[in-house]
Amino acid sequence: MIKRNIRYHDLYNYRNSKHFVNTVLETRRYDKENNTDTVIFAGACQSYYEALISAGANFASSPGRILIDFLDPIIIAEKIATTENYRYITTDDLLPNLRDGKKGVDGIGALGKMKSIVTQL
Repeated sequence: MIKRNIRYHDLYNYRNSKHFVNTVLETRRYDKENNTDTVIFAGACQSYYEALISAGANFASSPGRILIDFLDPIIIAEKIATTENYRYITTDDLLPNLRDGKKGVDGIGALGKMKSIVTQL
């Protein structure tokens, strides 16, 4: 966030959020064309959370416009990667592991990505 500005809902008051938003939009366009199911975590400290979620990110940083812990995105990515693909993960499932809770990271959630391998005898 550019310090002198107080308009929190103006994308141009954030240094890098417009780049994050454009990246999320492009990823979702690619996602739709190739029929994939990508999970997107977007943003950084003091990002424009609402714009990132509106653009199509599953999770985004800094709804509270605070400095986030660098481990929070890693914790979310690890949980999604190691959760069965039929389980839906939300931020509420991760709250005990996140330093700043929903002020630091929030989102709409995503399906897990781990696929179980069934062996045949």
